[in-house]
Amino acid sequence: MAPSPALNFPPELLLAAQGIRVAFFDVDGVLTDGGLYLSAEGEMLKRFHILDGLGLKLLQEGGITPVVITGRDSKPLRARLAALGVTNVHYGTEDKAPAARKTLAALGLDWAQAAAIGDDWPDLPVLRRCGFAAAPANAHAEVRAAAAYVTTAAGGHGAAREFCDLLLVACGRYSQLLERYA
Repeated sequence: MAPSPALNFPPELLLAAQGIRVAFFDVDGVLTDGGLYLSAEGEMLKRFHILDGLGLKLLQEGGITPVVITGRDSKPLRARLAALGVTNVHYGTEDKAPAARKTLAALGLDWAQAAAIGDDWPDLPVLRRCGFAAAPANAHAEVRAAAAYVTTAAGGHGAAREFCDLLLVACGRYSQLLERYA
């Protein structure tokens, strides 16, 4: 018999996150720590947290579509998202709300069925429209104020995984996915 999950979110938070079918993610400051690493040749390098990667994969298995909307584009980012099987991606997108709207239309969903996690002002238009909004612990104050949930982890240090876990608990799939590892 599998042990019961260690995670425990407040019931009102789980109620607020029910019915989510798509989750929007920013990259810099959410899936990475927000730092920009440049090689001697000027190549941009990014640091991703392994917990966040598995969270994105589990989200897909749980029936929630992860969508990445980022203002940047790079080979390391494309490689990481491809390795995770994330196919709904908008690169080099400064105005994120139209990209999110286009994705929702393509999936036949509405804003109430969407969740988002972001860390800075460019993420606010999406966060304010979604049915459920989250921010990493180290997000800008305005973004934290707009979020229904602020993670305990910082961006690039497991914040995205915490967001994924919350959505999976809310939709009732977390325990079932965890059982595979019992």
